[in-house]
Amino acid sequence: MPLYEYKCENCGKSFEKIVRSSVKDDEIACPQCGRYKLKKQISNFSSFGSSATGKNSGSSSGFT
Repeated sequence: MPLYEYKCENCGKSFEKIVRSSVKDDEIACPQCGRYKLKKQISNFSSFGSSATGKNSGSSSGFT
C-alpha cells in the first residue's frame, strides 16, 4: 500500500497516510478537524529520480 501526503484545505494540517488503491481521496478525513477537503501533496522521495553512478563503479578501490 502506498504512503501519501495530504494537506487539509480547511485547517491546514499536513499528514501522511497509508492508503489502499481502492480508497478514493474524498473518502479520507483530516485527523485534525475531520473534514474531507484534502489536497494530495507531492512527496519529496517520489519527486526526485536518479540512479547513482560512480566514476570507479568497477574498481574495488581508487588506489593503484
